Amino acid sequence: MGKISRPSTGRHRLAFVLFLVLVVAVGICVPVFALLPSLTSHKSLPLDDKMMSRSFYIKDDMFWKDETPFQIIGGDLHYFRVLPEYWEDRLLRAKALGLNTIQTYVPWNLHEPKPGKFVFDGIADVVSFIKLCQKLDLLVMLRAGPYICGEWDLGGFPAWLLAVKPPLKLRTADPAYLKLVESWWNVLFPKVFPLLYSNGGPVIMVQIENEYGSYGNDKAYLRNLVTMAARHLGNDIILYTTDGGTRETLEKGTVPLYDVYSAVDFSTGDEPWPIFELQKKFNAPGRSPPLSSEFYTGWLTHWGEKIAKTDAEFTAASLEKILSRNGSAVLYMVHGGTNFGFYCGANTGSEEFDYKPDLTSYDYDAPIKESGDIDNPKFKAIQRVIKKYSAAPRSITLSNNKRKAYGPIKMQRKMSLFDLMSTTDPVDVITSINPISMESAGQMFGFLVYESSYISKKSGNILRIPKVHDRAQVFVSCLSQDVDGGVLRYIGTTERWNNQPVSIPTTECTSNTSLFILVENMGRVNYGSYIFDEKGILSPVYLDGQILHGWKMIPIPFHNLNQMPNFSFEMQPTKKTNEQFELTEDVGQKEPALFAGEFSISSVEEIQDTYLSFNGWGKGVAFVNKFNIGRYWPSVGPQCNLYVPAPLLTRGRNSVVIFELESPQVNLLLEAVDWEDFTCGSNDSKVNQL
Repeated sequence: MGKISRPSTGRHRLAFVLFLVLVVAVGICVPVFALLPSLTSHKSLPLDDKMMSRSFYIKDDMFWKDETPFQIIGGDLHYFRVLPEYWEDRLLRAKALGLNTIQTYVPWNLHEPKPGKFVFDGIADVVSFIKLCQKLDLLVMLRAGPYICGEWDLGGFPAWLLAVKPPLKLRTADPAYLKLVESWWNVLFPKVFPLLYSNGGPVIMVQIENEYGSYGNDKAYLRNLVTMAARHLGNDIILYTTDGGTRETLEKGTVPLYDVYSAVDFSTGDEPWPIFELQKKFNAPGRSPPLSSEFYTGWLTHWGEKIAKTDAEFTAASLEKILSRNGSAVLYMVHGGTNFGFYCGANTGSEEFDYKPDLTSYDYDAPIKESGDIDNPKFKAIQRVIKKYSAAPRSITLSNNKRKAYGPIKMQRKMSLFDLMSTTDPVDVITSINPISMESAGQMFGFLVYESSYISKKSGNILRIPKVHDRAQVFVSCLSQDVDGGVLRYIGTTERWNNQPVSIPTTECTSNTSLFILVENMGRVNYGSYIFDEKGILSPVYLDGQILHGWKMIPIPFHNLNQMPNFSFEMQPTKKTNEQFELTEDVGQKEPALFAGEFSISSVEEIQDTYLSFNGWGKGVAFVNKFNIGRYWPSVGPQCNLYVPAPLLTRGRNSVVIFELESPQVNLLLEAVDWEDFTCGSNDSKVNQL
């Protein structure tokens, strides 16, 4: 989904300690299509023979499932945004809505977090997800990328691609890039092949790239992708593209091959049938069933915006315009889920510095809410429309999942930022004349500390970082004398979207003053021309107009999804941790720190969904029982609470660990509540009605 131009369309020591904390603490286009040959070299079966076997194909501008015309009434539901324990629950709710098909992306970065290291278990077990769809009699449309967009970090590309030298040209026919795509698909597609509909599985279509016409015009690139996919998947699968429903995007994003079907997307409320007529010009004669492959049920929200909402009856009426004339549609989203871990993406405006990171919640105002709730006007309105045009049985009766408020959670300060840095194995510290990017330092997500030193002036100093992605907090300390017990003195913050010089007051250091800059990666851009979104300090750092040389890069490697602690031990506070920590107005107490607490659940029956309320806290990331539930930022909003699905919880003690970047809540209390809340931030109204 490409979104912002629309509404149209040895780190081991530190990791060891961190894991421990989590454990312990708790134009006119084509009539030429008819002349084009099939892309795949092997001969296709005659159509009549195909119809005698299990097959899904296009004929007479319709989809056909075996010998019967088929109307796709589908919805996007992403396995990587839902805990595996809840996959069946959410799929059953989609089925109760009346859907017959599930569409999902496949994010390359989740499955290959490091070069050559592939992950297909846990929340990344796409094979089990597809098999579960089949068990529930749901067909599958698979969006294989390699680029997916989807409000997902770097549009699904692994961040390590940004560290390859010479730099790769993503989304082009660059041979080095295509070689890496091929290596990835050489692993993915053999897993998909047995699941194709013609092989007895539920996968009826496989998408290549995503909305490429909104980005580039490299037909050689698209042809290469199609050739790779067809080599693995054969000729009995529909390969398709999705592009915005304009002539320009379709001209640039479609593949002029007989085998490749071109689908469209467009803003909800646009008249669909003129767009479907345009779609025909970009498909071979008789091969253009009308399909909106992203019918928007809601919209995304960035930090600092009002929560996006769309009217239920308007959405349902727009859907009926498609279904009533036998058009097909895929709801984007039927269920949004959650951007767990560090994977949420970001957008930009017309300039790279106009940076807009996405919320942790991906509720999307979908008919099935983030928590799975279906007792809402949008679900009922869409269900009522679908019922008119679908013969699918809807005998499933479901209710909202139960939630529980477990109450206040007392948090304790466990480790300061200085403590975290002091546990880093020296072998993992990188030295350089100038700062290097996070990706070059091997730190793909989370945080990186940049350390240098300077001579303090009596009149103070001016620090300027022309290019920082995304948010830098500046600290100083007289570490050489240890006069302040290792406390870092907070000076100020500069941000990608509000890049301002930082004034550093004079210090009392008898020698050089140590400078520390904590940089947070808030999510890579996933759409548009600025997707080459490296993180960290990406320019020289200037002190009083002169370049500051001599840097250390110190990783703070909090784990991401599908990464669990390998060690555990009884963590004792370090000597520099103030066990009697009290909140004061002193700037030294604004140093980021790990806080930990726990709450108890007395019986299995009491394990239910909950939310952590961060009202009164500043900004950070949270873990529940070692699982990264995402970022919080209630001072900016609109999201106040983070969703905690019941499968993360256990009978007995449940640990909560947060890395607070700014100022903790005055009483050091979190609260487990039973409601979502999108009313935080400075605006009086936090609902953006689209």
